[in-house]
Amino acid sequence: MPCICGLEKDYKECCGAIIENKKAAFTPEELMRSRYSAYVQGNGRYLVLSAVEENRYDEDVELIQNFSNSVEWLKLDILNVKDDTVEFKAYYKENKNIKVLHEKSKFKNKDGIWLYASGELYNSKVERNESCPCASGKKYKKCCG
Repeated sequence: MPCICGLEKDYKECCGAIIENKKAAFTPEELMRSRYSAYVQGNGRYLVLSAVEENRYDEDVELIQNFSNSVEWLKLDILNVKDDTVEFKAYYKENKNIKVLHEKSKFKNKDGIWLYASGELYNSKVERNESCPCASGKKYKKCCG
């Protein structure tokens, strides 16, 4: 099964191994991809545990799961990776509307383990002339837009 994060790797060898704690994320990008996969799966527990300790809140598990399961996740685009920062766009469908979560995430390495530290959200939308996130191969304006 191809990985949820969009890489041409088997899920069990890619994000699945990280989420199931069979291997560590060696880079912030690997952790970001595994966190996207966890969102698609509604795995709030992993998302809380993969954050820095000061940002772990048990009550977030249910909130994350409720949101993740209420939308249809479409795709992940990694825009930029630099040192401890990953900028990405995660596309999802909510009530027949395609939306985008655009964030620049910061990660910290604690004892060789990468953890999510914080994120700066951008007010972004799907642009009319970009490829439609639904994977039709058409431009957004000629498809879901």
